[in-house]
Amino acid sequence: MISSFEDEELVRRCRAGDVSAWELIVATYSKRIFNLAYRFTFDVEAAEDLTQEVFVKIYKTLDQYNSNQGDLSNWLMKIARNLIIDDYRRRQRMPQDSDAENIEDHIFHLRSIQESQQIEIERQELMEQIQKAIKKLPPDMRICVILRDVEELSYQEIAKLLKVPEGTVKSRINRGRIELAKILRRMRVVNI
Repeated sequence: MISSFEDEELVRRCRAGDVSAWELIVATYSKRIFNLAYRFTFDVEAAEDLTQEVFVKIYKTLDQYNSNQGDLSNWLMKIARNLIIDDYRRRQRMPQDSDAENIEDHIFHLRSIQESQQIEIERQELMEQIQKAIKKLPPDMRICVILRDVEELSYQEIAKLLKVPEGTVKSRINRGRIELAKILRRMRVVNI
């Protein structure tokens, strides 16, 4: 975890044109931003494009970062979430029917050396099934479930981000989780 002072210094170096400082920011946050983008797009190329778009936006707005208002991680992820959610909403208005690509082949995937190959295969299959189930959720529930259960945002943060009442967020998350459990049972992923 980078301290507030280190955040400030890193951003200052980026503003001064230090390429290694910018590369450190990209290396530190690209996996997390890509994973968030992938959960909303279900498409590796689209997630890569969104990740790149997020970093362009971050680079252009580095002068707006203020360490007194929070750490760099929160600031970067707020920009990423806003951009990704805006893209998600745009795509909902113009739906495209494309199946998710195999994220296993993507450069951001990190394989655990200590786990057996069988466990890794089972985990990957389970993750693919969960992704398929999440994709089947209605859009309003899907976005809330991802933001709460994957991104671990608070109800208040989600309400502010989506510009809906907190009660609506709680309701969508609750209904989304129930519906997700039903979908996973129908897919025979869980026996609950």
